[in-house]
Amino acid sequence: MSATRRQFLATSALTLSAASYNRAADKANEKVRVAIMGLRVRGKQLAPPFAATPGVEIAYLVDPDPAMVKGALDALKNPDPAPKVETDIRKVLEDKSVTAVVVSAPDHWHALATVWAAERGKHVYCEKPVSHNLNEGKRMVAAARKYKVVIQAGTQRRSQPSVIAAREYVQSGKLGKVAFARAWIAGARPNIGFTKPEAAPKGVDYDLWLGPASGEFTKNRFHYNWHWFWDLGTGEIGNNGIHGLDVVRYVLQLEAPVKVSCAGGKYHYDDEQQTPDTQIATFDFAGGPGGAAGCTVLWEHRVWEKKGQGPEGQSYGISIHGDKGTLLFDGDTWKVRGGDDAAEKPKGDMVGLHIRNFIDAIRGDAKLNAEIEEGHKSTRLCHLGNIAYRTGKVLKFDAKTETTDSPEANKLLSREYRKGFELPAV
Repeated sequence: MSATRRQFLATSALTLSAASYNRAADKANEKVRVAIMGLRVRGKQLAPPFAATPGVEIAYLVDPDPAMVKGALDALKNPDPAPKVETDIRKVLEDKSVTAVVVSAPDHWHALATVWAAERGKHVYCEKPVSHNLNEGKRMVAAARKYKVVIQAGTQRRSQPSVIAAREYVQSGKLGKVAFARAWIAGARPNIGFTKPEAAPKGVDYDLWLGPASGEFTKNRFHYNWHWFWDLGTGEIGNNGIHGLDVVRYVLQLEAPVKVSCAGGKYHYDDEQQTPDTQIATFDFAGGPGGAAGCTVLWEHRVWEKKGQGPEGQSYGISIHGDKGTLLFDGDTWKVRGGDDAAEKPKGDMVGLHIRNFIDAIRGDAKLNAEIEEGHKSTRLCHLGNIAYRTGKVLKFDAKTETTDSPEANKLLSREYRKGFELPAV
């Protein structure tokens, strides 16, 4: 049998098995029963569009803090039937009627919940960044392949028609030879101050909330501010940089960087955040199917700057620079400056479109717009940027082994896991 024939059969088997694993889910008249894990912000936001998707039922709301449940139920506006409420995702995963899990918990839970779900044949919609560290992302990709499940990354701009149009525009050659792209966020976040260890709020299962991580309860390490602690979150580059970097990768069809460097620090706030409030990460790509002989991609954030005073007068933006013009995103609207004056406005609800794409992929009717391997490739840029920052080194990256040339940096490609919350081997 030829290599091409073997590749075709392997790809076909993967596609068919992923689509047919849960036979109840690929019948138009049967429900895709969804559990949503993590309700404070993103889970509460995702619950209504999932519930509004034809053929979807919210079966469970899951959070170790019971106080988060009411907000999610209110967002769903008295759903019928009402979803069951659980604190522990492991109990939900034992319910064979659950088709899919939405992982919108903090970063340190993303990989573990995803792999657990995949082991039990559940499809997964995992919020960005898809992992807490690079090796977790590799494990998630392996889980999708081994257990033949659909795993969508929550980088919803890949389902936005205007972003798809930007990719088509650039790939057509109308922007010319692209050698530089930039993404940024600039906007004032509050000083979080300093907090001391104390008892967790009544009713909160803090041990479960910690999961793979460790550490005493403090108000700053709980709920939203967990983003700014290395054992729980991935900083602003993982929080918002993932969106801009993913769009750049998608539009330019970039794969893996060959060199990564980073500068920045805690220059503005005097508080207990560990992640930098000022950061510039640079990624050099050797080239790829996008047509560039080489390309530098820059991420920058200043989380203390006044709104509207970032590059191009935008608090959040992306610019892609070619020798025929510059494509500038303002939100999901874009225009070309110095070229043929092309422009595109966003159409439709990109979150709803992304969710619909996920459900259609479960049913075998569509290809995922943000399959987990693509989510991993974008997320690893965030991890590599942070590792370059934390080690102070310029890193050479080997895409085949997904390691760097620095033993010190390679130690940060994974983490230590608490007993009972180890990431399963795949």
